[in-house]
Parts: sequence; structure tokens; C-alpha cells
Amino acid sequence: MEESVDRGEHHNLVIVSNRLPIVLSKSRKQKWTVNLGSGGLVTALAPVLRDRGGTWVGWPGTAEGDTQEVDTLLQKHNKSIGYKLKPVHLTNQEIENYYKGFSNETIWPLFHDLIDHCKFKPEYWEAYQEVNKKFAAAVKETINDDDFIWIHDYHLISLISYLRKMGVKNKIGFFLHIPFPPTDIYTRLPWREEVLDSLLEYDLIGFQTPRDRRNFIISVRTLVDDPAITGKGQVISIKRKSKVLRAGVFPISIDANEFANLAKTPEVRDKTWYLHEHFPDQKLLLGVDRLDYTKGIPERLRAYRHAMRTYPELHGKLTFVQVVVPSRRDIYKYDALKMEIERLVSEINGEFSAAGWVPIHYMYRSLSRSELSSYYSAAEIAIVTPLKDGMNLVAKEYCATNIEEQGVLILSEFAGTAAQMKTGAILVNPHDTVACAQAIFKAVHMSAEERKTRMRKLRRNIRRYDIFWWVESFLESAFSTHLGSFPVVADYNPLADSG
Repeated sequence: MEESVDRGEHHNLVIVSNRLPIVLSKSRKQKWTVNLGSGGLVTALAPVLRDRGGTWVGWPGTAEGDTQEVDTLLQKHNKSIGYKLKPVHLTNQEIENYYKGFSNETIWPLFHDLIDHCKFKPEYWEAYQEVNKKFAAAVKETINDDDFIWIHDYHLISLISYLRKMGVKNKIGFFLHIPFPPTDIYTRLPWREEVLDSLLEYDLIGFQTPRDRRNFIISVRTLVDDPAITGKGQVISIKRKSKVLRAGVFPISIDANEFANLAKTPEVRDKTWYLHEHFPDQKLLLGVDRLDYTKGIPERLRAYRHAMRTYPELHGKLTFVQVVVPSRRDIYKYDALKMEIERLVSEINGEFSAAGWVPIHYMYRSLSRSELSSYYSAAEIAIVTPLKDGMNLVAKEYCATNIEEQGVLILSEFAGTAAQMKTGAILVNPHDTVACAQAIFKAVHMSAEERKTRMRKLRRNIRRYDIFWWVESFLESAFSTHLGSFPVVADYNPLADSG
């Protein structure tokens, strides 16, 4: 008799994230409009919320003064999307110290191993606690006794501590979308015990890679008295006193079929054809990144320059299209990074441009989904070389869109997705300028047969382990009564790196 598996279908779902899954904008006439977000998390979780019934709790992204108007707008919007949106409003000071401060100037750089970028200000930590407490109050107002609460990412690590203090006994899961750092990095955090104590209060915590879970476990063993760690595979258990936490590896993904189908539309095919016409007799090397110092964009530009200097036969034959999506425009380090990128682009174009050929086409803006899909389709090579990240979905989007299976992916070995995609991608160390330049040269000259073999492996993996698999495997792990029996990603073996 086949064993039934509890995936929590009978429990309402409460999703909590820093931002609500919507984009609010105000017209020149001061009229608000609301649109559903287009990210992978929204795509995956919105249908689950509609089917099971549930609520999404988060900050609407607005500043002080718009509270009542936004609340009224969201109440109307709830009826059309099929689940509830519960806004948590932040003051300007909270946005400054909690969001820009502790979240993005303390935790973000620390968890990406970039100590020099960290600011350890007590007022940041205090604001982080106050906002997590504010989120907890909003969640408590929303939940029923049997709801499953799923909290997302580094902005809300402390949320569970306040929920438990408020008497909330629901099952609560947490997913960390960014890496977890090695212990020698993590212990630089002045509030390391408080953050770790909060993480250990969850019923299930999900990490992107075995490396991240291993780092977490080592920190637990280093900083916590007598933890009992048992189990093997995708999900293990950590017992501390009478509390048992499950820690799992759940590599997040995309809706692969959606990207493949978009690539087949007439609009995208026409735009792809236009790009080929615009760059005749040239191969396209594509980079798509949010403006962030973890993405390795300056290092990538230096590698491309080295390739141009070392392999002059590439001149006029390879064009680098680098798309940088604006991000955190009011933070000084990001402005400085943008200036460095633009200086390098200018220098490289000045050194190598020739009649009819500009080595780098640089775009500092967001692209529509159809534009992005056309660039993915047109590019013979994608270069995704973060210094470190949680997963990196650009790599997966490129492969899913590559329906002709002739593209080549150059991928940083420090990307979270490297463990999953290592058999099909060309892995590089983004700090190694020479090796990255050699990888570019190799990709340009790779045979059609090898390109197809590599890309077919990548696409098969991404289709099988898509965003919907990610949601199901996390929820199944949260409600299962046993450990270590869940499917793991092919070529992504937690047993070999479980720590």
C-alpha cells in the first residue's frame, strides 16, 4: 500500500516577505495603480495561495503618508487575485535603518563574504528588531491556529522570535534566498547569537545549496551548546534542548516552460531576428545583472578586455551586451559601482572599437520580459559570473529560453546554481581574469555538437526541477513525519557535501 504524503494541502498558507508581490505606482495625477509582480516567487506561490486560501504579508513599498489610500487600494485588489494582501507600513526612518541599513548594509554584504562593505551600527539592529516585531503583529492579526507560516529571506530572520513571544504556536518555515556565510565570517556579526537563536526556533529552514547548510551547521556547532544533528540527504534534523529544527537543501528555480513558450512567440522571434540583423556575422556574449557589487561585473569586463587583447581574431566577431538593471540608487557604494562599470566600458570601447564594430553594448535599464527573452534567444553565449550569490536565476532563464539548444553558459563556480549546472556549463573563477578570458574563447569556438550536448543537459535539469518542484518539496518537508526521503536534484548531491 502506497504511503500517503502530507504536503499541507489542508492548511492555509501565510507567506511573509519584505515586499508584497505587487508593484504600486502613482501617476502624475496622483492616482495609484497596482500590478502583480512578475518574479519567480510570485509565479510559484500565487497559485498555491489561491488554491489553499491564504494571505501574503509584506511592505507595499510605499513611504509614510500613503497608508490609508494604499490599504483601501489593496482591499479592492484582494478580490481580483484570489487571496489576501496584508500590508505592513514602514516609516521613513525604518526604511532607512531596517531596510537600507541592517538588511542591505549589514546582513547582505556579511552573508556574501564582503566584510569591507559591512556597517555594524547599533541603530540598524534596533530598527531591524522593531520592524520584525511590527511584522509579527501583522502576522498574528492574520493567522488561524492551523495555518502554515512561510517566512522569506534575510530581512525577517528575527520574526519568529516575536511570533513565539506573542504566543503563536503555528508551524513556521523559513527560506534563506541568499548564501549563509562560513563561520569565521558569520562570527563578525555583533548580534550573532541573537540571529542564530532566531534561526533555530523555526520548524524548517531551507537553504539554496549544501554549502550554505554546511556553513550554518558549523556555526551551530561552534556557537551553540550540545546540538544534536542527525540525518542525511536533503533534510536533516538539529535538536537543541527540546526543540527540533529541520534544515533542508531546496535550490530555487524558475517556471522553465513559461520561458520556453515565451521564446516561441512571434514577438520574441521578431525581436531576436532584429538583433541578429543588427549584429551581422557576430556572436553575442550576454550579461544580465542587477546593479550589485556581488555580481562581479567589473571583473567580467576586465576578463573580456583580456580576451580582446589575447585573441585579436575575436575583434569584429564577438560583441558583449551587458545589461545592468538599476538597484538601490540612493546607496553610495552602488553609485560608485555604476561609475566604475561605465568607466571600464568606455575604456574598452575606446581601445578596441573599429568601423562597424563596438565591442561592448551597455544598457543601464530594466528590460521587458519579451526584450529579455529576445536577448536570451539571440545570445550564443551567456556569462553569469557573480562573486557569490544564493542561486542565480539568470543562468536558468537563459537555458530555459535556449530552445534551439545551441547556447553556451559560462558560470561562476561561486554561483549557487553551479552545483546543479556544473555538468553543462563552463565553470570559472570570476577573480581569475586569464581563465575567464580563456572560457570566452572556448565558448566562441565550441562545436555545435558539444553546445547541444551541454545545453540539453542543462535544460533537462531545469525543466525537471522547476519552481513548482521547489514549492512542493519545501512544503512536503515541512509536513512530513520522517526525514531524508525527498527527491534531490540530479548532479546536485547533498550527500556529498552535507557537512
